[in-house]
Amino acid sequence: MNKLSVVVALAIMLLFSFIEQQPQSSNSMLFIISIVMGVTLYKGMFGFAGAYRQAIEKSDMRGVFSQIFMLVMATLLFAPMLALGYIYDHEVVGAVAPLSIALVVGAFLFGVGMQLGGSCASGSLFIGGSGNRRTMIVLIFFCFGAFTGSLHLSSWQTLPSIAPISLADEYGFEVALPLQLSVLAFLYAVFSFLHKAPANEEQGKTLWWRNGFNLHNLVYGTWPLMLTASLLAILNWLVLLVSGHPWSITWAFSLWGAKMAMLFGWLPSTSDFWSREFQMAALENPILQDETSLMNIGIFLGALLAASIAKQFKFSGVIDIKGISSAIVAGLLMGYGARLAYGCNIGAFFSGIASTSLHGWLWIICAIPGFWFGIRVSRYFNRKVAI
Repeated sequence: MNKLSVVVALAIMLLFSFIEQQPQSSNSMLFIISIVMGVTLYKGMFGFAGAYRQAIEKSDMRGVFSQIFMLVMATLLFAPMLALGYIYDHEVVGAVAPLSIALVVGAFLFGVGMQLGGSCASGSLFIGGSGNRRTMIVLIFFCFGAFTGSLHLSSWQTLPSIAPISLADEYGFEVALPLQLSVLAFLYAVFSFLHKAPANEEQGKTLWWRNGFNLHNLVYGTWPLMLTASLLAILNWLVLLVSGHPWSITWAFSLWGAKMAMLFGWLPSTSDFWSREFQMAALENPILQDETSLMNIGIFLGALLAASIAKQFKFSGVIDIKGISSAIVAGLLMGYGARLAYGCNIGAFFSGIASTSLHGWLWIICAIPGFWFGIRVSRYFNRKVAI
């Protein structure tokens, strides 16, 4: 191990020892899970932005295939626990949200921001953790965007909406499970028909190990898409098992933005959203007592650890006027959109569909036009690469 990886590992251990002293007994386990998430995301270079850019521009569906596989695995893993409704001593609930105008607009805005920024919410965390300076700017303004969205949320929620619909709640898992798996299988068949295999497949974009598994590829190489997708499905299931709810990201960014606003004199009592009991408690408590916050920090540190062990950490990312301005706009759009849409590519799309919630399906349907528009806008900023 090199010096940087030793320092990062020590920092993680010190932070873990501090988290262990907190009253929430599950937080230390969630922190470990999030570290593994960060390692997995970085080693697999598993981003949603790049997958859809490749699909739209080149008809390369490999990234989409891996996401379908991830959703199938997560759906199968989630079903028994959600059907039971509890595990050990706590309740288990899925990610379920209303079908609303706010979600439609928010998902579209997030899709635009995701392509303009070159990364999704989870992608911004692991790319930032590997040293990309531009992505760090995206993360900062993601917080501001999510906070601003929280201030406007009550107004958006006055617009037409339909109450949350979970296929499992409506029809039972004996119907919901085969129905959702059939839809995913159909989508796989459609995308297989549309898929055009690239002439030159990079190792990092293969569905499985090209030359077989070996230790060198595990530590220094890029993990194949299917391995990464499988691990993310299992890790999301572990989050559900430990915390009682699926993986989410956006809430933490909203909270961080609110805490920063308080430093400049903003009063939570002036906001309908932030004057609620849960939100007020989160603002009063330390960041590390918030589950989503410590998990976001863990993902960032996990990616930093993986990059440093592989000797791949370096400060990168073009910092010029176009790069900075596009990063700011991307962060604001993703943050604002995610707050309106009840989550990002993780909380709304991944966890929502795994919970058989229709809002997860509506999210991706509305985000896809945003991807298309965002790709075209990004060309003005010379943004050609997405993870």
